[in-house]
Amino acid sequence: MNTSATKTRSATVTRRAVAAAVIGNALEWFDIAVYALMAGYIGKMFFPGHNPGIQLVEAYAVFGITFLIRPLGALVLGSYADRRGRRRALVVTIRLMVAGTFLLAILPGYDTIGVFAPIGVIVARLLQGFAAGGEFGAATSFLIEHDDRRKGFLGSFQFASQGLATLLSSAFAAGLTALLPAAEMTSWGWRVPFVFGLLVGPVGYYLRRHVDEAPRPKEDRPESAVREVFRRNWGGLLIAGGALVVSTSLNFILQSLPAFAIKNLGLNASASFAALLITSVLLTLVPPVAGLMSDRYGRIRMMAVAATVIGISVVPLYVWVTSARSFAVLAVAMAVLGLLKAVYFGPLPAVMADAFPARTRATGLAFSYNTAVGVFGGFTPAIATALVTTTGSPISPGYYLVATAAVSLAALFAAHRTRGIR
Repeated sequence: MNTSATKTRSATVTRRAVAAAVIGNALEWFDIAVYALMAGYIGKMFFPGHNPGIQLVEAYAVFGITFLIRPLGALVLGSYADRRGRRRALVVTIRLMVAGTFLLAILPGYDTIGVFAPIGVIVARLLQGFAAGGEFGAATSFLIEHDDRRKGFLGSFQFASQGLATLLSSAFAAGLTALLPAAEMTSWGWRVPFVFGLLVGPVGYYLRRHVDEAPRPKEDRPESAVREVFRRNWGGLLIAGGALVVSTSLNFILQSLPAFAIKNLGLNASASFAALLITSVLLTLVPPVAGLMSDRYGRIRMMAVAATVIGISVVPLYVWVTSARSFAVLAVAMAVLGLLKAVYFGPLPAVMADAFPARTRATGLAFSYNTAVGVFGGFTPAIATALVTTTGSPISPGYYLVATAAVSLAALFAAHRTRGIR
């Protein structure tokens, strides 16, 4: 085979790998984001009582609790990916996610089946949380191992697909709340995005079943990836998890800002979700550009600049949003934070991957990612709400993000000094 044909085949294989990882990953994160955005309606449908505030808290509690199972999914499915192959693990994760989505789409409400309704929601979310636990490690390893020279670019599609998921979920939320009255949203409208997820699921499954496995020597597969990670890679776990902290905290702050604007600033629900939609476009389109640039100019340098600017700008932006109380200001502030986050997390998957050897990469990535997301992501909306309630200051979540930016900067410094990651 000549050189030109070889390059063409390599490019085709890489494109298929990106498509398989992106569509499956986007679907999984779409279902997670939709649950968060539709939590108010889900609370009314599945949890008893007449206090909407308590029902919303219960729905969000289920959202947060399922993050606790993600580290378990990370160890089980990450280890499976290291031992049996990335592609096989990706097929398993999408099966589990579709099963959880199917349950949420068809499950009758509390008025119909009583206590089995909230139990069913918990089971569905546990399935989705377990699947998401293994997705990041397997998908990121699968992407970057297709071309070592373009790790930043290929790895960026991991988070670009999450941006696509946020884009789709916020589009559904904005469109449905604009078109349907509240009663119809509560009775059936909130199910529409989950039905859409069920339609996309088979496409992702087909792509993952028929894509080529990431190139990796079979002898470089451990008997127990979990044991190796915890015996030899504690430094990698701390670096990868620490680098993720500011990104995941900011992600959940962005997702909760529309609800904050609706409740505390009196903004229209559809307009507030539209602000998230604008931000999601940036989170989808910018990461591959940032990843491509990071392969040339250095990943640590770009991420350090972005984290520093996040830490400096977030409090002034919060002050602006809470004082102006307008859609335009909310949209601009969220777009600025979204752009900074996109620049930061475009190169992030490659940096996290470089913290681990290839033989235990999926396990290390999955566990560090899901532990950090569980601690600093899943409960960030609750932490932000508690800070506002305790201090009486609507800008207090901004100071929380300043602290997380400092943690991530320390992790980036350690990655450069101890792992030689540039």
